[in-house]
Amino acid sequence: MTTTTPGPPAVRGAVGVAHTRVEGRDKVTGAARYAGEIPFADLAHGWLVLSTVTRGRILDVETAPVLGMPGVLTVLHHGNAPRLNTDYLGLLGTPPDPTCAVFQNDRVPFAGWPVALVVAETPEEAREAAEALVVTYDQEPHDTALVDDHPDAYPAAGHMPAETEKGDLEDRLAASAFVVDARYTTPEEQHSMMEPHAATARWDGGRLEVVDSNQGTGWVQSELAAMFSLDASSVRVRSEHIGGGFGSKGLRAHQVSAVMAATALQRPVRVVLTRRQTFSLGGYRSPTTQRIRLGADPEGRLMALEHLSLNQTSTVYEFVEPSAGVARVMYDAEAHRTANHVVRLDVPSPTWMRAPGEAPGSFAIEAALDELATRAGVDPIELRLRNEPDVGPVSGLPFSSRNLAACFREGARRFGWADRDPRPGTRRDGRWLLGTGTAAASFGAGAAPSTALVTAEADGSFTVRIAAADIGTGARTALTLIAADALGTAPGNVRVRIGDSDFGPAMIAGGSMGTRSWAWAVTAAAAELRERLAVTTSIPPEGITVRSDTTEALGTLAQKERHSYGAQFAEVAVDIATGEVRVRRMLGIFAAGRIVNPLTARNQLVGGMTWGISMALHEEAVRDRNSGGHYAPDLAGYHVATHADVPDIEADWVDDHDPDDPVGIKGIGEIGIVGAAAAVANAVWHATGARHRNLPIRPDRVLAAAAVSDSAGAGGGAADA
Repeated sequence: MTTTTPGPPAVRGAVGVAHTRVEGRDKVTGAARYAGEIPFADLAHGWLVLSTVTRGRILDVETAPVLGMPGVLTVLHHGNAPRLNTDYLGLLGTPPDPTCAVFQNDRVPFAGWPVALVVAETPEEAREAAEALVVTYDQEPHDTALVDDHPDAYPAAGHMPAETEKGDLEDRLAASAFVVDARYTTPEEQHSMMEPHAATARWDGGRLEVVDSNQGTGWVQSELAAMFSLDASSVRVRSEHIGGGFGSKGLRAHQVSAVMAATALQRPVRVVLTRRQTFSLGGYRSPTTQRIRLGADPEGRLMALEHLSLNQTSTVYEFVEPSAGVARVMYDAEAHRTANHVVRLDVPSPTWMRAPGEAPGSFAIEAALDELATRAGVDPIELRLRNEPDVGPVSGLPFSSRNLAACFREGARRFGWADRDPRPGTRRDGRWLLGTGTAAASFGAGAAPSTALVTAEADGSFTVRIAAADIGTGARTALTLIAADALGTAPGNVRVRIGDSDFGPAMIAGGSMGTRSWAWAVTAAAAELRERLAVTTSIPPEGITVRSDTTEALGTLAQKERHSYGAQFAEVAVDIATGEVRVRRMLGIFAAGRIVNPLTARNQLVGGMTWGISMALHEEAVRDRNSGGHYAPDLAGYHVATHADVPDIEADWVDDHDPDDPVGIKGIGEIGIVGAAAAVANAVWHATGARHRNLPIRPDRVLAAAAVSDSAGAGGGAADA
């Protein structure tokens, strides 16, 4: 074992050069198999039955008629399922979400709660039987509505302090030349990954094996071991190819129920969630309601900043969408207050979703800054540059690097910002009103302890083994390039194996920390292997293997504010007769450390920006207050941006070097979405003169804002939406 801090590799050449994905051919030809496609002998299929009421108790599960249907093997429910251990803290330092600990009691805390699993010989038989299963409930009144100033809201910490405060906020607001006080809302959003959740469980020689689609095999392994009271070494989780995750693919009900059924039947059992089931069982981004108060001096420099955020959580599990955390990193003021609050409702548990906190939080704070710039008569970019902090606004720590200004300057040059007429509603193209907007972005650049194994094979090639997860980001390719440079060889001589908990603990694919954490471990192992090869005259047939562990090295890293940054620019066209909004072009310039693979990096940034357009204009999961369930929980009713919505989108980056960082890699999976929705919303204001503080900017909201503007005779800028 080694805790070596990686030094510069002897040979460089692969990193920084565009490479196609090493598994690309397998994916486009179908050779790459996903969790729901891998064959097993004697495979049975499970189908989850979800509650049709929003709150209450299960009175009866009528299993007898279903057990007599063709192919049905068993029906698991709270009356016969094994008892699970939930008295432990998981990877994130919290108890498990009871939604995952299925069939443990008769309570129903939300619509879509798992109440039974029907297992049959074929998926068709399982589904037919599941739909025939009669469950009787004692229904109770429910509350699913997130509203401003909910009386049951309370401060909640999550992974950061619930509240921060310095200075006298009311005094500084009263002394300010310009004040913005506005509320912003974002709706519930769904992950909508291409591949729904799927898992197959089986017992093999006394060892539990789960083939899954997840963002961290070690994560799922540790959770299953704890929940089923097993030794971690007796559980193996594999997840080779994942069709997207965005934060939703941790431990879920389908894995636990598959293990239960495989244990009961002593044969492999596969459980796959339908698209509709993912709406209640896959997690989601909580809706938020946020209040921003800004006070500035005559030059637009902030004197007071308050960012308050409220999100919903379930009655059985607390999850915080830390939207107010954005202001703690981005902007300082003499008086500075932030707070994240939650309210427990009869809804499914929210979870991490691409740029949790930063995506909805940046919409509110960056839209409010745009309003402040208008009131102060200062260009929106200049206002942000005037408010660049010297140290972390809350932490007081120095920045490792903060190249946000470089992003804005390069972006403004390429976007043609200097030619922009700041007056709203002045540009037209036929029936379309045109406008441009901008916003800043940031996302943390962290790392977590990881281990890696690197083997020098007897044939001169190298094998890297690490429990990483490639959820579509190109991580497998990035690690191949990093390993090749660290070993001083060509990428073709490196074989990277990932997605297996047997490879040892490693960071999950999340928080934009995956590639950074894994690269550190791979580089450390490669550095020691090179040293050993330098004094070895021959390689034995079984090869030479080195294992790294970065736990100790991470502890020596200086405490600083480490983040990726970006400047987002958008041009929109708005038809106020139909309410249609089109994003004509979009540009993002980012400072994201050392770019490993420009091809997949640009793919990730453009993907994030596209999601930002989707967030601004389309995405909205709506609940029926009477039933507590979703309207149209599928991709027909839940709209996401498509190619037709993204005619011209470009992402690029500036140099961003941290001399104290031995890895130099920052995450790029999430920074692309941050600020994107705000840039679009600010552009819609510039086009129409109407402020849209509630996402998405639907046609009906555009029409309503236009009607308010017309009735007020305000023309260029008084209307709100």
